Amino acid sequence: MGKKKEKKVKGAEKTAAKMEKKVSKRSKREEDDLEAMIAEFQNLDAKKTQVVETTCPPPPARLSASLSAHPEKDELILFGGEFFNGKKTYLYNDLFFYNIKKNCWVKSEIPNPPPPRCAHQAVVVPQAGGQLWVFGGEFASPNGEQFYHYKDLWVLHLATNTWENIKAPGGPSGRSGHRMVLSKKQLLVFGGFHESTRDFIYYNDVYSFSLDTFSWSRLSPSGTAPCPRSACQMTATPDGTGVIVYGGYSKVRVKKDVEKGTIHSDMFLLKREGKDGQEKWLWSRMSPSGSKPPPRSGFSLAVGPGGRAVLFGGVCDEEEEEELEGDFYNDLYLYDTVKNRWFPGLLRGNKSEKKKRRRGKKGGAEGEGGEREEGEETAAAAAQGPTEVVREMVTEDGTVMTIKEVIPGAQEEEEGEEEEEDEDAWAPLVEPCQRSSSMATVRQGKLYLYGGMFEVGDRQFTLSDFYCLDLNKMEQWEVLVEMDPKTQEWLDESDSEEDEDEEEEEEETKGAEGKEESEEESDEEEDEAEHPAVEEGETVTEYQLRTEQYWITAARANMGQDAKDKKVAKVALAMAKVFYEDQ
Repeated sequence: MGKKKEKKVKGAEKTAAKMEKKVSKRSKREEDDLEAMIAEFQNLDAKKTQVVETTCPPPPARLSASLSAHPEKDELILFGGEFFNGKKTYLYNDLFFYNIKKNCWVKSEIPNPPPPRCAHQAVVVPQAGGQLWVFGGEFASPNGEQFYHYKDLWVLHLATNTWENIKAPGGPSGRSGHRMVLSKKQLLVFGGFHESTRDFIYYNDVYSFSLDTFSWSRLSPSGTAPCPRSACQMTATPDGTGVIVYGGYSKVRVKKDVEKGTIHSDMFLLKREGKDGQEKWLWSRMSPSGSKPPPRSGFSLAVGPGGRAVLFGGVCDEEEEEELEGDFYNDLYLYDTVKNRWFPGLLRGNKSEKKKRRRGKKGGAEGEGGEREEGEETAAAAAQGPTEVVREMVTEDGTVMTIKEVIPGAQEEEEGEEEEEDEDAWAPLVEPCQRSSSMATVRQGKLYLYGGMFEVGDRQFTLSDFYCLDLNKMEQWEVLVEMDPKTQEWLDESDSEEDEDEEEEEEETKGAEGKEESEEESDEEEDEAEHPAVEEGETVTEYQLRTEQYWITAARANMGQDAKDKKVAKVALAMAKVFYEDQ
């Protein structure tokens, strides 16, 4: 018996070794395949010899692109990104310019651009008429199962509309999800990750690229460094002597086929000391005051007026066994790099706040929104007692999309009849819906936010909406491009590769199509008739309570059996509210 067992163990070890060898070979083949695919993209781009600029609609939906403010003009620069429709992954290397004053987009096709990528980093510098520096990022196969991580460095010369590939040795290894900022006359790169079919690795190394000598150097800071991570916030200190790192994400393999993700919420300062050429770098842990953001990853970041770092949205993944579900955010936090203090970026509204000040209510807005401290913001929020309204928009395929809005508290509406005289005073504050991996930048004190993604059940929706917020006034978001739920595309895995169902529909006669349409319409009418009717004089809350179980069942059918109960209940309430309002 003992010998047989020993043989079985040795046989299992041999099988595992063979499988490991096969996986290694496959991983190498996959990387070669992706390199060939990237080379093909570059060959096609190499055929373009002239710069072509075209006025165009806003860029299509995407996430993990880069949005940068032009250093000299009132323009924003959008480059790269990705889009996933449930079956296929698309990577971009297109380049768009947004003219802030004219509120229009221009697509700029410049010869020999970087190959398509996402999760890269882009930094603008003012020298030589303005430059956009791009480093790293990743390329994924159409099926989203193979990844290639770039380690190339590019510069877009904005004055001459030319791309240049900077081939300097000694730079960081291929990676994505890293961070890069301008600190004096150098680009500092920190962290990131590299993932393949076989394995993954996270980094906490630091590299410096000199804009004077065009050379890389790896820094060796002393002190306690952050643990390896990607997708953190990295902000240059106002005096240019270093950078501040906050948060991030990493994962470790706890078993052979089990990985565990960690969201970091710690904070570090990397500081330069000494003279040029003899400088030393030191890591130190920071303990900021104020109200720090709840743990999350995938947040957007930008630097606002007065050196304040701006953090928007993100997602907190909840892992249960092999399931992964995320709670998405659309809140705003500001970090004062001078005072080492966090505070929530609460919106005051416009007319409603003026009305409150006239009435002399406590906790009203005082001073400039960008200058109020965290305690004052919290007091204002408590006095307002804002109420979250979850509004649901239904796409063509029946998927419910959640949009959160905030309206002032009921306590203010009960103050008197004078409130009712000005209906506009209590118009809901419009906010971007919850999301992660959106693009953010600041120009002339205004925060611009583009695209990103959020999930409903097992579906991922990529956005193309565009918002602006004045960080000095902190009154309300301005919608530059509205989200259209009907443009959301999602292909289920059950759809055939050749879209057989669609082809069959095209082959049917017009008569049959007409019959199907009439049947679908009657089905829709039946479905509508089956919804619990709103009783006379019934409030929305009463209707929601009375019909709760019905809408929970409907939400569960839409979101799938694996969706969490609390999310299903939240969507059910929203669906009931939407139906109530439509009656």
